[in-house]
Amino acid sequence: MADIIHDDIFDTGLTQLTTVVENLYICSSQPTTFTEAETTYKLGTKATPTITGPTDGGAGGGRRVTVSAITDGVVNTAGNAAWFALCDDSLSKLLISGNLDSALDIATGSPWTLTAFDIQLPDPV
Repeated sequence: MADIIHDDIFDTGLTQLTTVVENLYICSSQPTTFTEAETTYKLGTKATPTITGPTDGGAGGGRRVTVSAITDGVVNTAGNAAWFALCDDSLSKLLISGNLDSALDIATGSPWTLTAFDIQLPDPV
């Protein structure tokens, strides 16, 4: 493993997120493919979520981007969402999936909300 990785290397990948993510999906299970994110496990959608950065990773080191808070997520199916997926829908790519800080009970007929969260690439150890 590399001992030193310049911030520019991290930033290249993280900047990709700020430019190509078309949808954030909230899901009932962790998607491992685009189809699972966009269809199989999808409970809600936020089109063109705002992603800022990259910036310094703070105390954990590395670099990070921040997915801004969401107040107007569209409900696709009622259920319990515990995962998120960031996707490039034009190329049918699942870019990142991970667990939500806390699960969301999604009800039909009302928008869902999500607090801002970071995606961080840590420095090598």
